[in-house]
Amino acid sequence: MLDRFLDLLTPAERELFLGLDSPLAVQRFLDDLPYSAEDANRCPLQVLRDRVAHCLDGALFAAAALWRLGHPPLILDLLPEPGRDDDHVLAIYRVDGHYGAVAKSNYVGLRFREPIHRTLRELALSYFEAFYNVAGEKTLRGYTRPLDLRREAADWLWTSAGADRVYKRLLRFAPIPLLTPAMVARLSPVDSLSYAAMMTGANPAGLYRPSALMVGNQ
Repeated sequence: MLDRFLDLLTPAERELFLGLDSPLAVQRFLDDLPYSAEDANRCPLQVLRDRVAHCLDGALFAAAALWRLGHPPLILDLLPEPGRDDDHVLAIYRVDGHYGAVAKSNYVGLRFREPIHRTLRELALSYFEAFYNVAGEKTLRGYTRPLDLRREAADWLWTSAGADRVYKRLLRFAPIPLLTPAMVARLSPVDSLSYAAMMTGANPAGLYRPSALMVGNQ
């Protein structure tokens, strides 16, 4: 699968891709790309050629790059309060039994995680404080089990149809809750300093906007 993907690359694309020699290098590549506000999914080949990505695009690209480094190509979805925010897809990897993640996001705080998390729950919870919407609501509620992309048809690497299919499959996974209803009821809004800091460099067109904003004390 990965060999066929590499065969589709131009010499310059191949050199760039093969030069991503660590999870941090993959993250830095994604950080340099503009955030896509398009309602369309890009496969890793399109990310290399268009040089733009949103979270699913970035996760698929990172999964491919991590696979080349010897990590299984795994993605999982962080799930928000329904109707209040976007979900967020991560490419995950393990070092010495601990999980880390690479991600493309419109929010500063929803990107790279060092491989220091003992469980997927720990990893998911590390995103909680930075997972909020434009109304300042902390919206992370759950996550999915990982999807192993080696078990999917290989065209997720080089076609948008493959990327679409992977995302639809991910959306069918049962949510694993992180918070109880009582915890949700006690949540405070994001403070103003954190809100401003984590919005640094955000593409306004790519921000999820709930239909009815309930702005708290930001």
